[in-house]
Amino acid sequence: MSARAAAAPFRGILCMLGGGLLLTINDAVMKWLTADYPLGEVLFVRGAFVFLPIALMVWRAGGVAVLAVHDVRGQTGRAVMVVCSSFLFIGGLRLLPLAEAIAIAFAGPLFLTVLARPMLGERVGPRRWSAVVAGFLGVLLMLRPTGEALNWAALLPLGAALTGAFRDVITRRISATDSTIAILCVTTGAVTLAGLCTAPFGWRPLGLADLGLLALAGCLLAGAHYLMIESFRLAEAALVAPFKYATLVWATAFGFLLWGDLPDQSMLAGSALVIGSGLYILHRETRPFR
Repeated sequence: MSARAAAAPFRGILCMLGGGLLLTINDAVMKWLTADYPLGEVLFVRGAFVFLPIALMVWRAGGVAVLAVHDVRGQTGRAVMVVCSSFLFIGGLRLLPLAEAIAIAFAGPLFLTVLARPMLGERVGPRRWSAVVAGFLGVLLMLRPTGEALNWAALLPLGAALTGAFRDVITRRISATDSTIAILCVTTGAVTLAGLCTAPFGWRPLGLADLGLLALAGCLLAGAHYLMIESFRLAEAALVAPFKYATLVWATAFGFLLWGDLPDQSMLAGSALVIGSGLYILHRETRPFR
């Protein structure tokens, strides 16, 4: 085995850690800007800037042929799910601490496991079902459903996790026929167009500094997705996927530095259950059905 091949798993881990960091910075920028600008406006402007790195990817891949769409129905369904999850998650960021919104969104693998049998025909054993139940108990801890204390805003990232699970199910189907760049381009276009449709509801003029932040967010978002895709190319999913949860560490740090937010006991306990369940589900998916 060559030195380059031996180092590939380590590079894959670094790509996942770096991708999670870029994604968290993007989320922090979006949370910062949605305090002053309409949600649709920031999604539109950020989406427009995402096309710059996409154009670079297309050039490196050999030209526009890589953007060919073969599964129109699947691409459309995925685009709708991404639009929904984007509005729900960024809406949740506006109302919740950064780390809390991201932790709740980690319920995505739980929903994906629930959907795997009816939509993909995959067999799910009792151990994974137990992990799903434990994970949803963690979600309940973060929602804090105690009458008037119900954290209604937390339902937004939870909805983003659900629509994100539908997105991932569709992605598994269409990735056999359509390229990663084509999928990224279609969904970016859908989110950008959806943001533009909100213009009649009152946009605000963007300051130059804020426009620069949105340009940065767009490049960070594209870079994050590229690094995460690259991580799965360099190493097995079972090795690199757990490092995605380092995002919560980045989110907690940025949340404290920018807004002075610290997670409470319910959030810590709930996120531990959700992350532990997600890691166990990933572990079981790499082993024979049980």
